[in-house]
Amino acid sequence: MTADNAKPGSNVEPLRKTRACVECGRPSHRDHYPFCSDRCRNIDLNRWLTGSYAIPVADDEAKADSEDL
Repeated sequence: MTADNAKPGSNVEPLRKTRACVECGRPSHRDHYPFCSDRCRNIDLNRWLTGSYAIPVADDEAKADSEDL
């Protein structure tokens, strides 16, 4: 097989280094980065949709917002 007939992507280096899945710790997969599978991706999405991930608001910021109204 010559370079012209090579399979596309066969000698391409990965864009990112493999890192552990943020859900289960297994190596991440290119198709699901930074997750290892659709399952782990859906678990994370469910946490976002149910409000498990939230950015805390300090009392000072809440008072400043109400004064502007």
